[in-house]
Amino acid sequence: MSFLPLLLYLAAAAAYAVHFTTRTRTSGRAATTTLVGAAMAHTFVIGMRTVQVGSVPFTGSTGAISAFVWLLALAYLYTEMTTDERAMGVFIAPLLAVMQLIPSLDTRVVQRPAVLHSPLFGVHVSSLLFAYASFALACVIGITYVLLFKEIKAKHLGVFYARLPSLEVLDAMNLRAVTIGWVFLTLGVIVGAVWASQEEIRTAVDPRLRAMSLFDPKIFIALICWLVYSFELAARRALGWRGRRAAWLSGIGFAIVLLNLVPVSYFLTRSHNF
Repeated sequence: MSFLPLLLYLAAAAAYAVHFTTRTRTSGRAATTTLVGAAMAHTFVIGMRTVQVGSVPFTGSTGAISAFVWLLALAYLYTEMTTDERAMGVFIAPLLAVMQLIPSLDTRVVQRPAVLHSPLFGVHVSSLLFAYASFALACVIGITYVLLFKEIKAKHLGVFYARLPSLEVLDAMNLRAVTIGWVFLTLGVIVGAVWASQEEIRTAVDPRLRAMSLFDPKIFIALICWLVYSFELAARRALGWRGRRAAWLSGIGFAIVLLNLVPVSYFLTRSHNF
């Protein structure tokens, strides 16, 4: 059952590739329907594991990645249904499939430690994961912006010009995704700091709590991520950095997110390996 979402995300990636090529209404509906099915199957798997462990399985790096994929799928589907634009699915669906490969191969059920039962911890994790999903959308939008810009600049109007929204629409979508992500990232960082300070006062038995500091790679890189997106939003307002510059900053920010979500979470952190 754990492989079903992965298979459906792969099928969705293929369906969006077909739609990107043909641009027919039938292929578009087929792509959306397949991705909806993948999200529903993923929801079922998360629900089954929630019953197994008695809480939403966001604990551990694998659980966090699975939740990130699920939230990104839902966020993209919401964007697609509100804008009636499916072109970005050809970039989003493969990312979903690649990221879902990790939780599909690691099917261990991780029990949540007692120290993580605080409601603040749930708000902290869910806020950060939703922020990361928003940043993933912003990155994909930024990539499509750069591809379209290069095509227009070269005066060679081809596949991207015919299939993507205008540069103005893409830039506005990028700003919206980054803004939403920044709000939830800020919330997640603040709530996480409050939760950690409360738990540190209650008990210092768990060495992972004692390891929480600005020098832990997981926390340090998360703050760098916050600074990058804060700079992007400030530069838009103060320096007029829109379009390509904003797109590149979105790509850099999401590269930092992926760094924190996969290699740092698995191999480098001492405080976030619950």
